[in-house]
Amino acid sequence: MPTRRLFIASAAAFAFAPQARAQAGRLPVVASFSIVADVAQAVGGGRIALTTLVKPGVDGHVYAPTPADARTVGEARIVIVNGLKFESWMTRLGQSSGSKAVIVEAAMGVKTLKDRGRHAHGHSHGQGAVDPHAWQSAANMKIYAANIRDALIAADPSGKADYDANAARYIGELDQLDRDIRAAVAKIPPDRRKVITSHDAFAYFQDAYGVQFIAPRGVSTASEASAKDVARIVQQIRREKIAAVFIENINDPRLIQQIAAESGAKVGGALFSDALSAPEGPAPTYIQMMRHNIRVISEALSPVT
Repeated sequence: MPTRRLFIASAAAFAFAPQARAQAGRLPVVASFSIVADVAQAVGGGRIALTTLVKPGVDGHVYAPTPADARTVGEARIVIVNGLKFESWMTRLGQSSGSKAVIVEAAMGVKTLKDRGRHAHGHSHGQGAVDPHAWQSAANMKIYAANIRDALIAADPSGKADYDANAARYIGELDQLDRDIRAAVAKIPPDRRKVITSHDAFAYFQDAYGVQFIAPRGVSTASEASAKDVARIVQQIRREKIAAVFIENINDPRLIQQIAAESGAKVGGALFSDALSAPEGPAPTYIQMMRHNIRVISEALSPVT
């Protein structure tokens, strides 16, 4: 797959798009995983035909594409990815599909953070590499929405008014989300704003909102936590009286359950890190995911009165 990156693409890059729309009725778009797909749908609305490769509840770090995925990508005119090396499997998939689609890196332009790398073992993005989980900040998601809007307008100029309106409405919702998260964190005593999760997916949340996240595994779920990592975190929980540990929706809960049992901390609930829930779950959209996470964090960290 070509590795072209797009903010505001030239009309020539989309010369084939009108013919595709005439055949399919809507612009064929593929999104790499559920969180990016949700933003694409919010901006694209009824003008796009969206397919999501990594479905809700599935871990995008270690996804194994299928032959059906290759066919889907081969028929797409735009492929939207997170970028920042999150979808390590996408290059192989693009090559096998023979796709000529334009790739939109939704995270392009965000202020990136480095992989803290303190607990990364085995496969990892590597200490000092870019942390790809930029969506954990609502302000960053406004950049995602703008990048997707500009790509869709370039591909489908006649839909500009729709895409502009959809993006403006969605960005307004993200602004309100950002305010609400900040207000919720402000109610948590500063000395209780520390939580344990299974992998290091929340650095952007920490940077934006001031809740410290500690994890025994690195930014990739393919990394493994050593016994030394687990013991160190158990000691830290006891020393700093950290109130809660959290299971993640994409990970085996046994590691966190072990840490909770050894440290005496309570399991505060499940956080959604790298994937949305199914439609009937508590986090079927990005905004609902973030609201769920801050509600669960707030309930676990607030002092018992």
